[in-house]
Amino acid sequence: MKYLVVGLGNIGTDYWGTRHNIGFRIVNELVDSADAAFSEERYGATARIRIKNADLVVVKPNTFMNLSGNAVRYRLQKENVPVSQLLIVVDDFSLSLGSLRIKPKGSHAGHNGLRHIQEVLGTSEYARLRFGIGDDFSRERQIDFVLSKFTDEETEKLPERVQQAVEMIKSFCLAGIDVTMNLFNHK
Repeated sequence: MKYLVVGLGNIGTDYWGTRHNIGFRIVNELVDSADAAFSEERYGATARIRIKNADLVVVKPNTFMNLSGNAVRYRLQKENVPVSQLLIVVDDFSLSLGSLRIKPKGSHAGHNGLRHIQEVLGTSEYARLRFGIGDDFSRERQIDFVLSKFTDEETEKLPERVQQAVEMIKSFCLAGIDVTMNLFNHK
């Protein structure tokens, strides 16, 4: 089986280490754990890895967050992957720092990357792995918060949570969404 795993983020060194780029960080760890590497392709950095009997096409879109749907649609078509085998890895400020939730579908919940994917694909029926980045921002300061870097204290906690996210991605591809939700969403 072939899966498309897309980590959302913004390209460029200005954005590395920001909360909004946790999707990039997670898929980087996934690809590193398979001793593979990304190469620049149309619409983003792409890696191909194999985990047991699953082939994964892993993408970090170069379209910036608000146009992520263009990269997702292109790669789904090019790789001939059905939407049912798509997993989007995304930040979520409605979850506490490091909380992880995987869902088979849902609304964009105000996330511009998810909003664009939903608009371009014409559906919200795709799996997403949400990584909590916290919500320590005052009213009207959401954009500044998601584009801020993690604090030193928060950064210390990230490796274990990022590794847990990688395990959830592997489980999604090997065991399916229902098993993965049952195994990980309660933690």
